Amino acid sequence: MNHHPHAPHRSTANHPAEPALAALHARLNISLAPLARAWLDQALDEAADHPGTHGPISVWELRIAEAGRRCGPEHADAARVLLLHAARADPDALARVYRQGTAAERRAVLHALPHLVPGPDALPLVEDALRTNDTRLVAAALGPYAARHLDAHTWRHAVLKCLFTGVPVDVVADLAPRAHADAELARMLGDYARERTAADRPVPEDLHRVLALTEPTAAPAGPCGTSRTSGKES
Repeated sequence: MNHHPHAPHRSTANHPAEPALAALHARLNISLAPLARAWLDQALDEAADHPGTHGPISVWELRIAEAGRRCGPEHADAARVLLLHAARADPDALARVYRQGTAAERRAVLHALPHLVPGPDALPLVEDALRTNDTRLVAAALGPYAARHLDAHTWRHAVLKCLFTGVPVDVVADLAPRAHADAELARMLGDYARERTAADRPVPEDLHRVLALTEPTAAPAGPCGTSRTSGKES
């Protein structure tokens, strides 16, 4: 990954060890204008050098808030994920940023979870996002972290919520292996399809796709879809 030649490199923050994050940073470096790239490099170094909370709010949390203005809305999610990783944000810090942040900042926290939290400690954030009516938050919540840690009951209802709200099931990480031979999910999908038909409403095409995955004869290997996070998750 090429580091911007004009930005000083004082830490490993600008070269994340995780391949997915390194690739994300490389794409971001190519996409950002020089001033934005220099700002991000400095912000990553600050986050790596001062990861803890200093005073009422840490420097890196201020940079999280600035990322949209500095990098542009289309690149802000990726920049925020890199900043959270550079700051080595733990579940408490992630929860604080999520609680206090805008919807865009909450999305970034959700995208960062598989890179920062190895266990189920951050599931309350996923569950909170799934209770909202913000379809972008719902989509962000259903990435690899949810695929690994969400219990079967909550995961099934999350899939149904995608169908209710029009979130494409392609965002559901590891959909195929988790849906495979899931008779309860098949029952729930069938009930929903009958309700729609009885109300003379169309049945979402995605419902048929997921229903096919629940068949015991369906191929269980490999994800049906991955989270759309501009490369933030793998």
